[in-house]
Amino acid sequence: MKEIFLWVIFPYITVTIMIFGLLYRFAYRQLTWAAPSTEFFEKKWLRIGSPLFHWGIVLAFIGHIMGMVIPRGFYLWLGIPDWLYHVGAIYGGGIAGLMVVAGLIILFIRKMVIDKVRIHATFADFFTIIALLVVAGMGAYMTIIYNTTVNEYEYRTTIGPWFRSLFYFQPKYELMASVPTLFKVHILAAFALFASIPFTRLVHFYSIPVNYPSRAPQQYRSRAQYQK
Repeated sequence: MKEIFLWVIFPYITVTIMIFGLLYRFAYRQLTWAAPSTEFFEKKWLRIGSPLFHWGIVLAFIGHIMGMVIPRGFYLWLGIPDWLYHVGAIYGGGIAGLMVVAGLIILFIRKMVIDKVRIHATFADFFTIIALLVVAGMGAYMTIIYNTTVNEYEYRTTIGPWFRSLFYFQPKYELMASVPTLFKVHILAAFALFASIPFTRLVHFYSIPVNYPSRAPQQYRSRAQYQK
């Protein structure tokens, strides 16, 4: 019963909360959908931490698609052996994980030490950074340290098939029985984070800025030069 709850019921509960939460926020609180910029309060730390975090998240997302969604057999069909895949996963995933963690640490310190930023930060803002740090920190540890010093775990034969089985509503929860505890905690924390998205600024993750590269830049001018 415990395994069924953790690997069948809990994932569906968190995803359901996320979906209905997003629909509610989009329907009734659209003005809060975006993540307001705090660049007016501080720029130097933001210009370092924000790109590190966002580009790291993009790379980590691609890595998870490659590992969780694409079956192991597809790589073998392409002629990519397991050892070569894991080398790429360790280096690519490790770099992405370190970027996310480093960016989050910088942004967290910024919220703590810059008075103007801290004053405007909410509990949800701190919760988001800490939760992301926990999930990303475990992911980076598993990729860089666990897989190179403890055991090179082949998650594509257990976690991957289980994850894909959730989408066609035939969860293979039995595959998760042999998964290392650290990997299990990482997965459960990630699903819990998904459930919190509609209630935090992470909601803007679902707003894909397709027209951003072609958008005219916003210009700001200081009022000081017009004062006499």
